Amino acid sequence: MMKRVRIAAMADVHYGKELTDSLQSVYREVSTKADVLLVCGDLTNHGLPEEAAVALQDLRAATIPVIAVLGNHDFESGREAEVRAVLEGGGIKVLDGDTCELAGVGFAGVKGFCGGFGRRTLEPWGEKMMKMFVQETVTETVKLESALARLRMKNRIVVLHYAPIQATVEGEAPEIFPFLGSSRLEDPINRHGCAAVFHGHAHRGAPEGKTQSGIPVYNVSVSLLRASYPNTPPYRLLELEADESEEAGAKS
Repeated sequence: MMKRVRIAAMADVHYGKELTDSLQSVYREVSTKADVLLVCGDLTNHGLPEEAAVALQDLRAATIPVIAVLGNHDFESGREAEVRAVLEGGGIKVLDGDTCELAGVGFAGVKGFCGGFGRRTLEPWGEKMMKMFVQETVTETVKLESALARLRMKNRIVVLHYAPIQATVEGEAPEIFPFLGSSRLEDPINRHGCAAVFHGHAHRGAPEGKTQSGIPVYNVSVSLLRASYPNTPPYRLLELEADESEEAGAKS
């Protein structure tokens, strides 16, 4: 038997130490229209636990499960473990090479990293620092591959901060494309036949694109969604059919 699962997603909410732009009304609306909310990184401005507490205060308006990954801003102060602890202490599931199976859908999440796209992808050649830079992307890609391989659900959703394809960063200055994502992240997505990918980070990118195998990729940065769809709240809503037999198996 099949049932519909509604997935809402947004990114780059950038909470500071003070609550200046509450999204509580958005979270309340999302809770009436979706079964799960994805937050694709940059929950904070400077990666401080105090900022994470403000984000959590606002996110408590959501009455559905919330799944998140951290973004580059959440790493800014070197206190990402504390940021994660605050969020998870409030009931948010933070993925970092981890998985979550919910309502007949499997979710795999990592932050991702930079490196560029297609033939312009950076290679681990030359100085040690360049090799370390590329290795960070490789490490994130391996974490994503491992997470996707562990999921039992046929419908797999990927949650990232950095983009896995160039199409959803176009609109940004081409000079910064290498810092907005990496094609390396696309490889495991195509291999595992995912249902969809959500990411943020590219505030002036494009709302959607597809991987080389045709998997839809959605850029759900709040500022981008507000600019692209000014008459609707800043989140993306996707409906999938979930196999209830798989959901039952995951709970057994």
